Amino acid sequence: MRSASEEPVPLHEEFIYCCGAATHVLKCGPWKDLSKDESKNLPRLLFMIIPGNPGLAGYYRTFIQALYCGLNQQYPVWVVSHAGHCKPPSGMEMIEDTDIKELEDVFGLNGQVEHKLNFLKKNVSKDIKLVLIAHSIGCYITLEMMKRASELQVFRSVLLFPTIERMAQSPQGKLMTPLLCKLRYILYMPVYLLSFLPEGVKASLVRFALRGMKTCDESSITTSVNLFSVDCIANILYMASQEMMKVVERDSTTIKQNLKKLIFYYGTGDSWCPQNYYDEIKMDFPDGDIRLCEKGLRHAFVLDASKEMAAMITDWLRDDLTKL
Repeated sequence: MRSASEEPVPLHEEFIYCCGAATHVLKCGPWKDLSKDESKNLPRLLFMIIPGNPGLAGYYRTFIQALYCGLNQQYPVWVVSHAGHCKPPSGMEMIEDTDIKELEDVFGLNGQVEHKLNFLKKNVSKDIKLVLIAHSIGCYITLEMMKRASELQVFRSVLLFPTIERMAQSPQGKLMTPLLCKLRYILYMPVYLLSFLPEGVKASLVRFALRGMKTCDESSITTSVNLFSVDCIANILYMASQEMMKVVERDSTTIKQNLKKLIFYYGTGDSWCPQNYYDEIKMDFPDGDIRLCEKGLRHAFVLDASKEMAAMITDWLRDDLTKL
């Protein structure tokens, strides 16, 4: 497998309604439709990225391109935003104008799980195996998906910097929980005022906020401009407040049932899932593929280490893919 390609990477972008909520989908590769009626030449495997929070697909643009090239362009690689985290294009509302309410509380944590299951049901043939690559709270969502829909043909799940337990008790959680659960509404007014700034000024503010990084992915800067939307911020913070309240106990039962399919990757200085969480899960599941980062990657790896992470994942899965 190669880690990069000189040729332009085919990338297809869609804004759709899923469970009645605006959803941004990025599809890497020539496959635009993986439904059962689309083609007799469907791929055997789909790599699907379940994002963290903020769950904007654009943050993973470089990552899916690098992953697609690292996989020798043999498999589609898709990323699906969280419901309501994307700023929809002009003419598209955040919520579909319909009398049918597909899902109660689609912007909440439970709703985001059902949102991903609904997307797969409507857009991916049941015959296609899945490699689920999840990041941060996406790891909790992925475990919930595997728990609720055992019929999914999950080949492997890669859980990156997994926030799957005791979020409010983590160092970052202790700091953020009061803000997210009680004071998040005070952020709406400054975001509303900033939303009137020209796009170039917004991008400059993002660059200033990320100035401490030696290198920063350009797609992360353009994607972060979405955070100047009050609707997006409201949905992002609402979901985050639920994470603090609902992500408490690790789902060891689901992990045990799917242990051979799972790869965990923990950070050494991660304030959302500190190293003692790694030590404990490693002790509870000594036979599991549970790894500790030795490269010093940050929790938000998409900001500056997408290509490095993609190269590691292709290396981890190389032997498994040859057995398909």
